[in-house]
Order: sequence, then structure tokens, then C-alpha cells
Amino acid sequence: MDKNIILYRLKDLFKEYPYTEDFFISMGISNINVNLSFKQFIEGLEDEILEDIGFNKEQMIENFLHFMEKMDNIKKSFDNTIKSITIIGGHDKLGNDENITLKLNTGEVACIVGPTGSGKSRLLGDIECLAQKDTPTGRQILINDKIPESTKRFSIENKLVAQLSQNMNFVMDLSVEEFITMHAESRMIDNISDVVKEIILCANNLAGEKFSKDTPLTQLSGGQSRSLMIADTALLSVSPIILIDEIENAGIDRKKAIELLVKKEKIVLMSTHDPILALIGDKRIVIKNGGINKIINVTSEERSNLDVLQEMDNKMLELRNHLRNGGTIDFKIS
Repeated sequence: MDKNIILYRLKDLFKEYPYTEDFFISMGISNINVNLSFKQFIEGLEDEILEDIGFNKEQMIENFLHFMEKMDNIKKSFDNTIKSITIIGGHDKLGNDENITLKLNTGEVACIVGPTGSGKSRLLGDIECLAQKDTPTGRQILINDKIPESTKRFSIENKLVAQLSQNMNFVMDLSVEEFITMHAESRMIDNISDVVKEIILCANNLAGEKFSKDTPLTQLSGGQSRSLMIADTALLSVSPIILIDEIENAGIDRKKAIELLVKKEKIVLMSTHDPILALIGDKRIVIKNGGINKIINVTSEERSNLDVLQEMDNKMLELRNHLRNGGTIDFKIS
């Protein structure tokens, strides 16, 4: 930590390092002149205030430098440099070995397909907990070709895996802006206001129906909630591995959503019945009877059908929006 940081104006410190305000709050100091440098402000504190705090001026400066160094180390710990995830097969419901090893690298998308109840969510669960042969399937998950450290596997604040479930219902009494700001502050990032604006803009680009920064979270529709969480995950979350369960019914532009996550170098695994999403992915993991039955690499021939399917899907979207806006479908569809 640069010791010259005590020469920065408090106004600049609060803007670049928002958590510096917490230092003063913890000391019970208010009425701060933000136009002074940290050193100038501390040197100007009255003796009575210092006596209440229990530190002299030199100790205050030392404590501040120690605080900033500690916070800097916490920020560095948020750096989850993940290049790959490897799934080592276990067994299906009947005990038959899966006999597979699947490695996915950053920027890759794998779709998990199979009948309802076949075990797609169980695979997502194994990945979420970074299973080490300690789940019913006996699978093992490696990170960067290695067994993940227990501190990484069971970390609450710094999870390697983020899961977006089918139901995204908020119960917090916050606006969209307040929610994202709170998340950004917890990540101790810079330029929080810019990040908040970017996430809301991105979420509205994905959502079928727009919402504002002042919209209460509890008033968001399912599609709006999912759009917000995908944008937040892509642009703010430190989790490099994203699991998505049934995105097709979320009321969002799912193709744009996947492209956004890939652009941000996430490893994406999603359970889906949607042929469009299945062809967007790089690989398909086929689940039968609770086990991984086979892995299919998406071919150029399959990919060539994506434009046709997308055109059909766009037509359906137009009809849905037409109905939502009070229209009727009493014309010939071509």
C-alpha cells in the first residue's frame, strides 16, 4: 500500500475507495471536511476527539494505513483466475460408471439436455458444490486441473460458482439501483455509479419489458429479475463459473444473455430443452437415468440450422409481443 495515500484529499479517497468512509464510521468520526487530505484532517482533530477514540494522531495514521492494506488484500482475494473446469464422471442411478472426463475452458458453453427428472439439476448441483466424490453421483470436479482448496470450495463471500435458478424472486425492500450499489460496495470496486448504470442498461437490453433504476425489486417480473441477475453476474460477480437452470422460459433475450456471459470470459453450463440454446453451446451433455450418457460436440452442420431456428423464434416473439399489447392474431401467419 502506497503510504502517500494519506496525502490524498478525502473527497478523492471516498470516490476511489468507497470503503474508506467505513474507517471514520468505525471511529465514530463525523463532520468530515472532504476537501482536506487524510493527513490534514487527522492533524486538525481536537484532543478531546482523540481521547474519545483512544488513539493519538500518529496511531490514527498507522491504523488507517493498516486498514487500507488489509482491504487491498481482500480485494485481491476476489481475483478468481479460472482457466478451466473438469468434470470427472461418477455413476448413474443404477451404479453404472459414467466413464467420462469433460474439460471446459473460459468462454465455453455446455448445454445439459435430457428428459425431465433425468438428473440435469443434479449435475448442476455437483458443479456448484465442487463435488469431490462426496455426492450421490460420485462425481469429482477439478478447477484448473487441480482439486480445489477447501477455502475456495466452501467460501461464501468469494464463490467460484454462481447459479441462476428458474425462480428469481426478490424479497428485499430495495430499488434496483440500491441493490446493485450494495453489491458493488461489497466487492469494493471503483466507479460504482458507472457500474450501476452499465448493469441496468445491460439488463434492459436483455429484458422483454424495460424497468428503471428506481423500480422496487419486489415489483420486477420473472423475466426482469432474471435479466438483472444475468447482467449483475456478467459485469459484477467474481464467480467465473455460471450455472443456468432453464433459461428459455425467463422472458429474456437468451441468445444475448449467453453471448454476454461468454464475452466476460465465464464458463457457462446450462440445463435446457431449447434447441436454439443447444446449438449456441459448444457441447451438449446428454443425461439419462441420472448419469452422463454421452457428450456431443456441436457440428458446423448443426450450427447452420441455428439461423433458421432463430428466425422461427423471432416470429414467435413478435406474436407474443403483439398479444401482450392487446393485438389479435386474426391474420394469416407466414
